[in-house]
Amino acid sequence: MIQRRSRVREEVPAASSPPTDSESIQKLYAENVTAIYRFIYSKVGNREEAEDLTSQVFIKAVRNVDGTRDAQSVQSWLFQVARTTIADYWRDFYRLRTDSLDDLLTAGWEAAIHDEVAQPEEHIEQVQHILSRLPARYREVLTYRFLLNYSIRETADRMGLTEANVKVLQFRALKKAAGTGEETP
Repeated sequence: MIQRRSRVREEVPAASSPPTDSESIQKLYAENVTAIYRFIYSKVGNREEAEDLTSQVFIKAVRNVDGTRDAQSVQSWLFQVARTTIADYWRDFYRLRTDSLDDLLTAGWEAAIHDEVAQPEEHIEQVQHILSRLPARYREVLTYRFLLNYSIRETADRMGLTEANVKVLQFRALKKAAGTGEETP
């Protein structure tokens, strides 16, 4: 099979440059734009962003497409270009802007920090109030997990439960605590 592929490549003239023929570029676009757009839209969920990313994919395609490939191979390659473009989009979207500490302090972060530190008794009272209204098992799992910072495994060992049971118990306890917290004055 390897020999067969090498013979085919020898028979087809090597052309690694993108197609310069505007008809072939239009055909490439017309045959693939809907599928690529739908794929991108399914990943970003926003029409405008999907349109922009689709155009980026085809700009990259026009620059780098191999005219010697068959239609199926080109379409597979376009989907790979789309995946890479989507990954770049999400990477940029979630990239955190780094601010200097001075910028954060002038923006008001200092006051928020001082307020939090100045009134810890209020938070402690609220936590104690919420915990006191929970059943003993819920109170125990939340204490181990969040007040004592035990892992799931350590909590399971302390409580004599499986890790899966601890996860379920923790979920239920948090749900119940959230409902109790809303009633807190």
